[in-house]
Amino acid sequence: MIQTVTDWRVLPADLKGAAVAIGAFDGVHRGHQAVIATAREAARALGAPLGVVSFAPHPRRWFQPDAAPFRLMTPAQMARALEPLGVDRLYLLPFDADMAAMSDQAFAHEVLAGGLGVRHAAVGFDFTYGQGRTGSPEGLRRHGQMLGFGVSIADRVDDPDGLKLSSSAVREALKAGDMARAAAILGRPFAIEGEVVHGDKRGRTIGVPTANIRLGDYMRPAYGVYATRTRLADGRLIDGVASLGLRPMFALDEPLLEVWLFDFDADLYGQTVETELIALLRGEQTFADLDALKVQIDRDAAAARQALHREARPR
Repeated sequence: MIQTVTDWRVLPADLKGAAVAIGAFDGVHRGHQAVIATAREAARALGAPLGVVSFAPHPRRWFQPDAAPFRLMTPAQMARALEPLGVDRLYLLPFDADMAAMSDQAFAHEVLAGGLGVRHAAVGFDFTYGQGRTGSPEGLRRHGQMLGFGVSIADRVDDPDGLKLSSSAVREALKAGDMARAAAILGRPFAIEGEVVHGDKRGRTIGVPTANIRLGDYMRPAYGVYATRTRLADGRLIDGVASLGLRPMFALDEPLLEVWLFDFDADLYGQTVETELIALLRGEQTFADLDALKVQIDRDAAAARQALHREARPR
């Protein structure tokens, strides 16, 4: 099981000495996976643990505290996405005032060499770091030579159409409602994880009870109705249909993900679930009354079942 380390200061010896991939890794998409694969090669050659160095909060949130929500995953989702890649440790370092003020040289010396004692570092071709983003992959390689750790630089990874595989490309696909494109870049469906909270319970009045999840700092995909699969706390994966957005008929103050789980009847309040958005079925609509809404929900459910039948269920 992957081990999460939440600081770099005064680590015991058994948490040092890894070969690491460094980056924000929001989404752990196929481009990120190429950087991690480069670190994995070095870990095997050195007989060292494989680690990933990332940051919490995301540096973008630190420097732009009022920016719109943009995250593609939570730290827990990141850890789960890294585990199948053979990662032993996730160094989720605090991005605070001290970290933000570090020069690229100080980061290499104090954090990588001194704090983590890395034996090798792998970064992407466009990696920048340090105050003012003055650090570059080649600069890190020079620091590593002086400090005693190797550095590998992973090449850009493109899709067959020559488009860069990036977190920005995932966000663009999600905004457009192109869930197949987002999944192709990520290597898995985009998923929203959160605690099931109490809603207005209108769905129950029309026989459609929903599990409601707030979006928090997740970026907002296209608003509308989705075919979904939801992973429960016990590991079960349940097909469903979900509304994501502000529900113009009811004018919500903040967007909400409301998931109707097919052939399921249990209390999920307070539990953390993860819902994969498999396909966008339609955009948001307003209806004359609840009866008209119920008719459309039944149509949406049928469309969702068809979409999920076409999409191979994960093993």
